[in-house]
Amino acid sequence: MKRIDIPERPGWKEQAEELGFGFHTMYGAPYWDESRAYQFSLREIEDDIEDPSQALYGMCLDLVDRVVHDDALLQKFAIPKDYRDWIRKSWTSQDPSLYGRFDFFYDGSGPAKLLEFNADTPTALYETGFFQWVWLEQQMAAGVLPENADQFNSVQDRLIERFAAMFGPGYHIHFASSKDHDEDRATVRYLEDCAKQAGLIPHFVAVEEIGVDEDGRFADTDSFVIDALFKLYPYEDMFREDYGPYLPGAPIQLLEPPWKAILSNKAILPLLWEMFPDHPNLLPAYFDGEAPESFLSLPHVKKPLFSREGANITVRGLRDEETTTPGDYGAEGHILQGYAKPPKFGDDYVMIGSWIIGGQASGICLREDKAPVTQDLSRFVPHVILED
Repeated sequence: MKRIDIPERPGWKEQAEELGFGFHTMYGAPYWDESRAYQFSLREIEDDIEDPSQALYGMCLDLVDRVVHDDALLQKFAIPKDYRDWIRKSWTSQDPSLYGRFDFFYDGSGPAKLLEFNADTPTALYETGFFQWVWLEQQMAAGVLPENADQFNSVQDRLIERFAAMFGPGYHIHFASSKDHDEDRATVRYLEDCAKQAGLIPHFVAVEEIGVDEDGRFADTDSFVIDALFKLYPYEDMFREDYGPYLPGAPIQLLEPPWKAILSNKAILPLLWEMFPDHPNLLPAYFDGEAPESFLSLPHVKKPLFSREGANITVRGLRDEETTTPGDYGAEGHILQGYAKPPKFGDDYVMIGSWIIGGQASGICLREDKAPVTQDLSRFVPHVILED
């Protein structure tokens, strides 16, 4: 694995605008950065990222099966009592999942280390599955990259296949995100397009405008009953909405399914470490207040059970004072995770996101930042598989 400098495509910003990628630049700073790329060997991809991602997903499913049958663990996961039977039923009924994303530190030397699993509402999907692939094809056509260049990226094909497998042709499915968040809306728009290519009929509804009719059915602003809903909105927030109490009894198929409320919780990290101790892709992790002194004496990271985009992360033990990112998360509790030195290329730190689509490892994305904690404005950098 290495970072390579590469010429930008002429007119790529105009093309991005035409393709609906309006957030390629945010707040005057680049979000998409194709002045460089990350180069991997096929062995690195297959052995160090793809295979561990597949194995970790299987481990996560084992974890869900344990948690849904243990009220004490559901309490540790801060799952409200009113939703536990619903989540349990979703798991035992094998409600299908669409996607998720593991986040890793990896620099080409040694095992990739799992930081967290974005199992419910991961973004950066459009950039990974579509725009990154367009970049590869155009750079190959221009002779900037050789004809044998490749990419670990079957995200779009797998999404279309998964939608087709879950729903029949002509099925109406709603997609929801916050109406004021451009990146979320772009992710949902991309999924709508994938669903359409799978033969489905997509509808958009802002998550703030979802209603419930007198029969307890969810409906959009046109009073169209929502039979299936992809919601780019976390379960822990849905539980607090006015329509939250209606969720367990509503005749609706949700994506992600309710059992993903367990995996989208950082409480999985200490439980994975307990279930699979010393696994090469895991970092030591404990619930706050349960870590041994030998762990606390070493550098480690404090994370809320629920947080997004690197918010409220505290790094301890690297210097005299703690370093904490801003945010409003943490009321439900925290976990502690062993510190892993973030990979650094030049002046930039990098994190790898590994996508799981329909239970299969399907591609990666890379995010760079001058700071060691990846946050919402960290730059997206494309990747390529090449052998030296």
